[in-house]
Amino acid sequence: MKPIIKILAFSGSTRKASLNLKLLNHAVAAAKEHGAHVTHIDLREFPLPIYDGDLEAASGVPRNAMSLRELLLAHDGLLIASPEYNGSVTALLKNTLDWCSRPADGIDGLVPFRGKAVGLMAASLSPFGGLRGIIDLRGIMAKMGAVVLAEDVALPSAQNAFDADDSFVDPNIGKLVHQFAANLIGLSAKLHPEIEK
Repeated sequence: MKPIIKILAFSGSTRKASLNLKLLNHAVAAAKEHGAHVTHIDLREFPLPIYDGDLEAASGVPRNAMSLRELLLAHDGLLIASPEYNGSVTALLKNTLDWCSRPADGIDGLVPFRGKAVGLMAASLSPFGGLRGIIDLRGIMAKMGAVVLAEDVALPSAQNAFDADDSFVDPNIGKLVHQFAANLIGLSAKLHPEIEK
């Protein structure tokens, strides 16, 4: 029996009421419905110092970054939802990626990302849905060797997108997220043909 596609999901925001977390929760549920095993982590549980080459030279890669690298290595695809800060990705997310892309334990820094399927999402108060942040993140992930899903989910006016139960007000958004999750799993399966989708 083939193993199941494994997806690592996380948000670029640690705010408890984060709109991106709400969006991510829907995508995680959809990916599970499509048969993937999803590990949903909170980056708040992996605090890291701002990347500093001198710190790395003196102390090595921090333990939390090593733990994140192990998680990245153990999964076939990534599902990331992140707000847009000043037209780009959050400092939290960029710093996490920077630390996780450092070589450690004899393993090249980009191995945890190389050839891995990545699905990108954003929820924003703006009418653009965080699209500028997604564009920047797409470039970062591609530079790290990941295979970014062609389509993304950019949710505009996200403050009005969820009801009191955090369900989508517009059911068509839910359908879009379900298809997005299915496409991410499909891309992961193409990149890892030995794995069951």
